[in-house]
Amino acid sequence: MSFDLVVWAMGQTAEPDAVRDANARCTRGEHPHRAADPRVVAFYDAVTSHYPDRGPGAAEPGSPWAAAPLHAEADHIHMKLDENCADIVLEMIEKYAAQFHLDLLDLQDGSVYRAF
Repeated sequence: MSFDLVVWAMGQTAEPDAVRDANARCTRGEHPHRAADPRVVAFYDAVTSHYPDRGPGAAEPGSPWAAAPLHAEADHIHMKLDENCADIVLEMIEKYAAQFHLDLLDLQDGSVYRAF
C-alpha cells in the first residue's frame, strides 16, 4: 500500500482548484514542454539527497518510496510513499515544499497545502 503526494510549482495566487486541475492534466499525460522550474529542481535535489530515488536502496525496505524513480516533470514531482514511511520524511517534504514555495497536493483526499 502507498500514498501519493505531489508538489507543484504554481503562482503564489493559484487557487487549490488550479493545482488539482494541473494534476488532472498530468494524469492525462499532458505535461508542459519547457525548462524545469528551479523550485522543482531544488526540491528534488534536496529530497533525494536524503532519500535517493535511483540506484541502490531506492524503493527497497527502509526507503520511503513505494515506487522509484519519482515522477519528475518541469512543474511538479509526484511521490508514491510507502505507507509505513516515517513522519520525519513527511515533515521533510513539507519543510522543503515551504522553503521552495511549492504547493503540496495530497492525492488521497485532494487537499492542497501552501506552507509558504
